[in-house]
Amino acid sequence: MSATRRDKHNYYLDIAESVIERGTCLRRNYGSIIVKNDEIISTGYTGAPRGRQNCIDLGRCRREQLNIPRGQRYELCRSVHSEANAIISAPRRDMIGATLYLAGKDCQTGELVPDASSCAMCKRMIINAGIATVVVRNTRDDYTVIDVQRDWIDNDDSLGDILGY
Repeated sequence: MSATRRDKHNYYLDIAESVIERGTCLRRNYGSIIVKNDEIISTGYTGAPRGRQNCIDLGRCRREQLNIPRGQRYELCRSVHSEANAIISAPRRDMIGATLYLAGKDCQTGELVPDASSCAMCKRMIINAGIATVVVRNTRDDYTVIDVQRDWIDNDDSLGDILGY
């Protein structure tokens, strides 16, 4: 009997997917873990700031009520994103050169979020934290590897996104 060993990226993405289970969003929940030198530095999930009511407690999502499309008007969301929560929980010295693993699930279908990506604010926090790589789960076995320096710093198009060009 020959056992196959899970590759390292999917191993950490499986853990990030488990972190999702703590999420409190009614639309989409994400789980993030930050890993450096094969050690998990911190985890984060989507949820309201400490002490505030979560959408699951309230039984409603403001962005859903307003039919706001995915990726827009995050200032109306009650939640702190999983990437931000993972960064908040980790010492900066441990994040420099680390990898952030990100997985997301749609709350209605339970399916992985297709083409998941960090929002513009989370990208800025990831850059400032010194995280070198982001790995995003696409399917149970497939993922996208983002080189933060190359993809989000050297090829920065954030102003183009905002200004429409």
